Amino acid sequence: MSGIHALMNSGRTALFANQSAIQTTGNNIANVNTEGYRRREVRLEEAMALDTAPGQIGTGVNAKEVFRHFDSFIETQYNDKSSDREMWQTMHEQLSSLEALFNESREGRMNEALADFWKDWQELSKRPDDNNVRTALLGNTGNLTQAFRSMDQDLTKNREQMDEFISQDVDRVNDILEEIAEINKLINVREVPGKVNLNELRDKRDLLVRELAEKVDINYMDKGGGDVTIQTKAGHTLVEGSETYRLKFEDSKTFSDLKSDFDGQIKYNGDSGYEFTIQVTEDGEIGGDAKFKVSLDGGKNWLTDDQGNTREFSAEDYDNRVTLPVDDMEIWFDDYSNNALAEGDEFTIVPKSGLYWESNTSSDMNITPQVMGDGNLNERRLTGGSLAGYFNFRDHYAGKYSEKLDALAESLAWEVNRIHSNGAGLEHMKYAEGTYQVNNLEAALGTPNAGLPHGEKLQNGNFTVHFYDEDGEVESMSPKFPTQDEMGNDPEDWTGNFDPDKHGLDHVMRAINELDNISAEPVNNRLTISADDDYEFSFSDDSTGLLAGLGINTFFQGHDASSLAVNEKVRDNIAHINAGSVNGAGEANVGDNTTAKNIAELQDRKVDITTSFEGTTSQTIQEYYNSLSGNVGSDTSMTKFNADYNKSLTDDLDRRQQEKSGVNLDEEMSNLIKYQHSYQAAARMISTADQMMQTLLGLKM
Repeated sequence: MSGIHALMNSGRTALFANQSAIQTTGNNIANVNTEGYRRREVRLEEAMALDTAPGQIGTGVNAKEVFRHFDSFIETQYNDKSSDREMWQTMHEQLSSLEALFNESREGRMNEALADFWKDWQELSKRPDDNNVRTALLGNTGNLTQAFRSMDQDLTKNREQMDEFISQDVDRVNDILEEIAEINKLINVREVPGKVNLNELRDKRDLLVRELAEKVDINYMDKGGGDVTIQTKAGHTLVEGSETYRLKFEDSKTFSDLKSDFDGQIKYNGDSGYEFTIQVTEDGEIGGDAKFKVSLDGGKNWLTDDQGNTREFSAEDYDNRVTLPVDDMEIWFDDYSNNALAEGDEFTIVPKSGLYWESNTSSDMNITPQVMGDGNLNERRLTGGSLAGYFNFRDHYAGKYSEKLDALAESLAWEVNRIHSNGAGLEHMKYAEGTYQVNNLEAALGTPNAGLPHGEKLQNGNFTVHFYDEDGEVESMSPKFPTQDEMGNDPEDWTGNFDPDKHGLDHVMRAINELDNISAEPVNNRLTISADDDYEFSFSDDSTGLLAGLGINTFFQGHDASSLAVNEKVRDNIAHINAGSVNGAGEANVGDNTTAKNIAELQDRKVDITTSFEGTTSQTIQEYYNSLSGNVGSDTSMTKFNADYNKSLTDDLDRRQQEKSGVNLDEEMSNLIKYQHSYQAAARMISTADQMMQTLLGLKM
């Protein structure tokens, strides 16, 4: 085709090409405010040229394809930073709401309750026989324990609320994965590379990927068309072409990785924000030689004793279960026919709802975000997005504050009870019931098998019991415990002192029962002591901490923020608030203020407070609470800084992407005029060709 026909064809292709360009430009203008829309442009190519006598003459233009402007490199950077932004922003939002709980300007604040508590003990030391002071102490202590319970309940509610948010996010992530996979399938079927580009679907996919990156950290790999792979940063595949791998939010679980033929299960009782890795360190049978160590960060660090040595625990059945020094977690082994464990056997306890990746294997993989011992996130798990933010707030931040609050309550209870249990009130006792329960009567009270909340604080030594008959005559005795060589002897032959590493509650009861005028027995695995008819009793000189550890003659009951309360015996009779003590003659004088004075002085005394993530710190009770409140404030500020920083990065990256792919109305109007003029010129060219044809036809006539 040459000559006039070629000229007319060139005009025709120019009309079509410029019409396509005008339509595309108009679509850009129409979608200037459409979220996720990327600017489109028609790619124009010169049509095939013809060889003629004067040389090559073109035959017009082809509208090759409609493509979109998009910078995949910038988008990858944006998605990376948006994951970080959403994680920090999520944590900041939750911490901001939590910060109000520790606001000391609100009613019922902890500092005020603690100050009133210490002040009342000071008043009692001045007027130890004044019932009005005792009543005020009882009331203000109730306010203090209520403050602990209220804060614990609020922390628990915040953590439970995270489960709702996590569940919603997981459902949305799975929906997004399905939508992306469906788009990939459509692109593979309908798209013709270089000719038919499904720009609308690609825009939608990119928008979905952005939303996905806000919820989980991802790697996005586009190999062309619908061949797209999306993985978490840790390498867990979420989308592969048209295939998806779902996430699951499931309740607590246990896992095992065994070298032995053990066919039972590890079981537990308790709640915690930690995951517990149990690794067998010594071959043996359950209840025999088998021992294990415990890690809270997947085996990088192991629980240690006060000397920094790795702690080992005996593997036991339920009756001899071990209570760990973290969140009172109880562990035992059950449901076995072969009870032999081997060194290297490993069990994992996840005592909380967690996030799991549904792989093609028979078991799901745990990808719950996890903060390691050094404060960094476990890179083999989820490390970004709002899901990581919710989990980190629930398990790390709120979990950390809960543990510190529990440690504060435990320390307050122990320190006050340690003094109070050595004291005497306005009345002697006819009956005393311990407030702390043991797992097993035979288990040594200082070991994890006993499950005693303050068991690790017990020491070697003894205590004195004073008996008073109806005439006021006093008799004082100290119980005898079996030495190592006397363990098989009758109690009447025992000659030693109490040893927390050897003696269980059974030994304590048998030792007390050898004393005159008194008897001891277990009630619900708690120690109870009863005086014989016409007798009463008091205690003094307890160098072991045994009375406080068992909850005998104490001011508080409970051992954490949720359970801390005034001992029922004290609450029912304020005469059992111990202000004084029993002197060397066995007398408890009404005006004695020794115990009240010692408890009041606790306000300024540094005490040891231990948590799993901080170890042991030495501070006053008030200082420790202030440090907890300060932690919340500093964590809130830190997350805000990181959220703002990552927001500035994503804003900049989004701006750069918009410069590349966004619609600029000034440019589009300029293009519209340009293509309109080109269209008019093409029409004029066709008109000219038609006139030329008419001229030729006229010559023939």
